[in-house]
Amino acid sequence: MCDSGRMQDNEPLMRSLAKLISVNSPDRIFFVGEALVGNDAVDQLTKFDSAISQLAPPQSVPRRVDGIILTKFDTIDDKVGAAVSMVYATGQPIVFVGVGQTYMDLRKVNTKALVNALLK
Repeated sequence: MCDSGRMQDNEPLMRSLAKLISVNSPDRIFFVGEALVGNDAVDQLTKFDSAISQLAPPQSVPRRVDGIILTKFDTIDDKVGAAVSMVYATGQPIVFVGVGQTYMDLRKVNTKALVNALLK
């Protein structure tokens, strides 16, 4: 699903995404956000998660975000607090991080490295 980049406050768009989710019944719903935006990513994620659940069509089962994919993760160095906050806010894991421009640049999160960066 694509929320057209920071359009989580656009109710008609979020309602359409919630309907797409209801009609297509995807196995997983991932929030894809940029690591560069810091705490704004937490706001984007929580609003997106809430919108797709609350704006679901009346007959459908509301869904929530199943995981997080963070792009541009290679650019944030030791500023990983927002990533931890995203996990805390939703209870969902960061599934992949992007460290380049291609699909081959998606990596699983190295939790140990993340914690070490936080403790620096």
